[in-house]
Amino acid sequence: MAEAFARVYGSDVIAPASAGIAPARGIAPDTMAAMDEKGIDLRAHFPKSIRHVERVDFDLIVNMSGESLPEGFNCPVRGWDVEDPIRMKFSAHCGVRDQIERLVMTLILELRREQANPDVRPTRRPGRPAL
Repeated sequence: MAEAFARVYGSDVIAPASAGIAPARGIAPDTMAAMDEKGIDLRAHFPKSIRHVERVDFDLIVNMSGESLPEGFNCPVRGWDVEDPIRMKFSAHCGVRDQIERLVMTLILELRREQANPDVRPTRRPGRPAL
């Protein structure tokens, strides 16, 4: 969900990539339905392992897993306290979706402020992806 929101709302300041420590086999039907409500189609997306992005040089990692990340990432890490909605009822699933949307929008607005004011210490270097 975070990657999709970042792509839709913030492609001018962020190149998102999403990966998990223990990714699911597929996208949950409730996740698809919840994002459909926002007009975002996830059918072309699939869960990826952190191993898929190990060699990418990120400027920022957002960790929503609640777990420690493996060694080897040399960039700032932010932790977002977001519950995994996989076993939640649809209405609660949508609540998590909305929380993720707010967090992503806050990050995008922060990145835009940094881009507009180069004197502010950047969260990430322009043109580099964030996870």
